[in-house]
Amino acid sequence: MAILLISTSQSGDEWRAAMAELLPGVALRVWPDLGDPTEIDMALVWKAPAGALAALPNLRCVYSLGQGVDHLFVHGDLPAGVAVARLVDSSMRRQMSAYALAAVLRRHCRMAGYAALQAERRWESLDAHDPAETRVGVMGLGALGGDLARKLAALEFRVAGWSRTEKAIAGVETFAGRAALAAFLADRDIVCCLLPLTPETRGILNAETFAWMKKGAYLVNLARGGHVVEADLIAALRAGRLSGATLDVFETEPLPPSSPLWSEPGVTITPHISAVTLVRSCAPQVAENYRRLQAGEPLLNRVDPARGY
Repeated sequence: MAILLISTSQSGDEWRAAMAELLPGVALRVWPDLGDPTEIDMALVWKAPAGALAALPNLRCVYSLGQGVDHLFVHGDLPAGVAVARLVDSSMRRQMSAYALAAVLRRHCRMAGYAALQAERRWESLDAHDPAETRVGVMGLGALGGDLARKLAALEFRVAGWSRTEKAIAGVETFAGRAALAAFLADRDIVCCLLPLTPETRGILNAETFAWMKKGAYLVNLARGGHVVEADLIAALRAGRLSGATLDVFETEPLPPSSPLWSEPGVTITPHISAVTLVRSCAPQVAENYRRLQAGEPLLNRVDPARGY
């Protein structure tokens, strides 16, 4: 029995140490060193090269090393009949909410404006706003978005959420379905995207939906770059339709040096770090799912490939 790690961003040594403690006797191999590929029945994956999974004849489970699973479907070579699971990790949830709260609070408190004034050595007050008057929208109300919505509500922002299906969260106004998207977006001062990336949500933030937003709204995208049509975002920023954006994810990663987003006024860029997979937090969940796989028990956080999450 063996587990294969396929990721350029994860430490093979950390995973080996964690699995040796949690799953004695189960080898942890790191791509491309397969050893005997017939022994591998689970693959821990983040952006696997095309064809990598096809080399594993006895593969029974593909495990996404992120809460999103869209990267598993990029090459169209996910083996048929293989179970798919994803991480749903409390550390990643906390990291994501902390990042999103920082972005919302930075915008709400006008910190970028004060940084500009500091650079000019100007002692000047900008407009102040009560959180209870600031309307924040969260797109996606799953494990990540739901947590963010609750925390924003606890800070007494006026919070609304939009999801594919009906959700109920105390203190949060909720909208569901494509038909309700325009009404959800129309009155938000800040919009945070935490949706899963599926064919239904790809490109959902585009010229049409930007036009539905309140003039001067601010965008925070922490989900996937594929949710945003970047050319439309740049046009909306330059037209004043949007006042700015915090972006942690992009259509192409790393973001090319030639991208105009790097120098677009009002845009804050980070390199896909809003929720990092930490081995010490995630390894117990992976070990439990491996145990379940061997025992024929239902897997935790199993994904429906047809739905994409």
